[in-house]
Amino acid sequence: MSGQALYSLTRSTTLRERALVALRTAIITGQYRPGDHLGEVEIAEHLSVSRGTVREALRHLQQEGLVTPGARGMLRVSQLTPTEVRELFQVREALEGLALAQIIASPRRKEAADALRQALRKLQDAFASGADLAKKVEADLGFHLLLCEQSGNSVLLKTWRQLEGPMRVVIMSAAGEGRESAMSASAHEPIADAITRGDAAAAQEILHAHMRSAIERLGIEPEGARETA
Repeated sequence: MSGQALYSLTRSTTLRERALVALRTAIITGQYRPGDHLGEVEIAEHLSVSRGTVREALRHLQQEGLVTPGARGMLRVSQLTPTEVRELFQVREALEGLALAQIIASPRRKEAADALRQALRKLQDAFASGADLAKKVEADLGFHLLLCEQSGNSVLLKTWRQLEGPMRVVIMSAAGEGRESAMSASAHEPIADAITRGDAAAAQEILHAHMRSAIERLGIEPEGARETA
């Protein structure tokens, strides 16, 4: 990947933060692909920072789940197996299901539903304007992030955010048009509708169907299919 593909280093305050922003953005926008080797020397030259600064940034990204050690300790962009992707969605569903239950039980349910409908409009605008995939993913995950925020549960929100990086990599690296239909506003609207009605049972069923459909549209193999390391 060329140095120009990395994010501009003018938007942070310290060299470490600059390198972290540049590398994270390159990964979550698909400029670095799952399995790509992340060489300290090459990255340091591109960003005009020391190898130590790059090493610190990569260590942080490893904690976020975006980077994993490969053969001989070389760091690579995380590459999840189909089983790991399914597990990721299962955990997301559990967290977002709890968020739905807490929102519907809250006296702020109407305000939460209104906020989610605003997020839906942003998602719809991203598709209508022909935005690039990264912006569509941002709007898609923004809806789900807001769902967790509206629960008022800080531990739930913190846990969900730990899944955000790997989820972005999964979506950005998926092939085909199915991923876009899974991110559309129409695919999310029934969730907001169920919250508006205060129908907790329907909300859980809709969320389960949404997650199952997303896995299928991302092209993830059925459970039990043979996987390669």
